[in-house]
Amino acid sequence: MWVFNSLFGKLFDGIFFFFLNMSPWVSMIVVSLLTGMLMLSIFRLTSNQEGIKKAKNKIKAHILELRLFQDNLGISLRSQGKILTTNLKYLSHTAKPMLIMIVPLVLVLIQLNFRFAYLPFQTGQHALVKVILKPDLNPSETAVELTPLSAGIVVETPGIRIDEEREIDWRIRITGEGRHEFAIESGGEKVIKRIDAGGKSLRTLSPIKVGAGFLDQLFYPAEKPMASTLPFQSVTITYPDRKMNLFGWKMHWIIAYFFLSMVFGFGLKGVFKVDF
Repeated sequence: MWVFNSLFGKLFDGIFFFFLNMSPWVSMIVVSLLTGMLMLSIFRLTSNQEGIKKAKNKIKAHILELRLFQDNLGISLRSQGKILTTNLKYLSHTAKPMLIMIVPLVLVLIQLNFRFAYLPFQTGQHALVKVILKPDLNPSETAVELTPLSAGIVVETPGIRIDEEREIDWRIRITGEGRHEFAIESGGEKVIKRIDAGGKSLRTLSPIKVGAGFLDQLFYPAEKPMASTLPFQSVTITYPDRKMNLFGWKMHWIIAYFFLSMVFGFGLKGVFKVDF
């Protein structure tokens, strides 16, 4: 799974490479355009276009029939029934491509989240490092240490243990820009977590490092997973949230992404000769 995640992530690194120093809106427009084109291509290849066109034409005909004979109860009821059954047939034609599109769309959303959802730390900012132990371990009975491996990180508090959550927290301060690392150690074993400060804001930021489980790797592919022998379930760092700013109106990135992708999808459906 990590090999796939690494290669897929490099693909997005290549796309974003040209926009790292630009406004997030530039890259948002580009990835939304590419998404719209990808979804249209998938829809065209996997859908019954002829069946969709016939179903839509029948629905229009029955709606027209309903308007023309609205004073005739029998014809109106029959038209409504035909509209319902034709709608179900239309949905059956669109269900297959929609289900197929979910897979690449989820993979794309996961990659975009690590680029649009967070901001890199700035010098002087604080961050919370959270370690979750595996279910059979108690924080109060487990020796765990956080050790900076870079000069740009200072640990300001000892580990605070929350037994009910199997959680240990530290507060750290960022003292310099760059890609820094720290180690979480327990029983002679350790995991190394990276943290990014300053620099280009659209690079991949990894707020959490997880184990080697399939779903963990699927949803958190930004860093190589931890070995299964480690006593840690996850290591998290609280990056600042990013909001897309449109003339003073701040929104979550996924709102902008879906809106622009839909605009491009509808705008280009004629070019791709897709009916839906």
